[in-house]
Amino acid sequence: MEPILLYGFPLGSSMGLVAALEWLGQPYRLCRVDMLGEMRDPAYAQINPRHETPACVTDQGTVLTESMAIAAWLEARDTERRISFDPLSPRADRMHQLMAFVNTGFTAAFSPFWAAMEMETPNPTTQSALRQWGQANVMQRHDKLEGLIGKGPFLLGDRPTLADALLVGVARWLDFHAVADRSRWPKLAALRERIEADPAVIYAAALEKGENRPGTGACTGHLALNDVIERFGKSSE
Repeated sequence: MEPILLYGFPLGSSMGLVAALEWLGQPYRLCRVDMLGEMRDPAYAQINPRHETPACVTDQGTVLTESMAIAAWLEARDTERRISFDPLSPRADRMHQLMAFVNTGFTAAFSPFWAAMEMETPNPTTQSALRQWGQANVMQRHDKLEGLIGKGPFLLGDRPTLADALLVGVARWLDFHAVADRSRWPKLAALRERIEADPAVIYAAALEKGENRPGTGACTGHLALNDVIERFGKSSE
């Protein structure tokens, strides 16, 4: 069977993994998950008890969660090295380093903004403090990433890799939360512009919005979340 990626909307970090699947070019299916509704439903815990996206149903029918684990699963199947490198090479080490940075500190820096926005009972004082704390963290992490970016058009040379995929779904949160103008980090701004203009990323972003747009043809269709839970959720084992 083809693997199934469960990706979240709106503005899910998982959008980049859809692009990565397009770059990989192997058959896959998708499941679009409303993170403000479906993902919070008790039934979703059968897929991921932490109620998060992304999740991936592998070609063996097992459920894999966490972005880094899913990216590693894709890397192991990238025999043509379209989105990765020889696992024993220095470039692979560098890719893993950048992926880890993006997936940990860079992504986590936005947590106070999401916490402020999603408070069940809004508290302006607490929300203001969270945003102030988040702004300092986000800007500091952007400063660090700016220093890690090299001279190539993408994070690791002349083509996008899994590192770019993990970045593109999260970097746009800077704009959404109005933290700062992206021009403050010129290398990162230029990198984002190139990645966001990639056809696979345009396709992934359109799917996230519920739009139909032609891709590479690797995606063989969408499944309803209820069907995925029924077939692959823990209660069905």
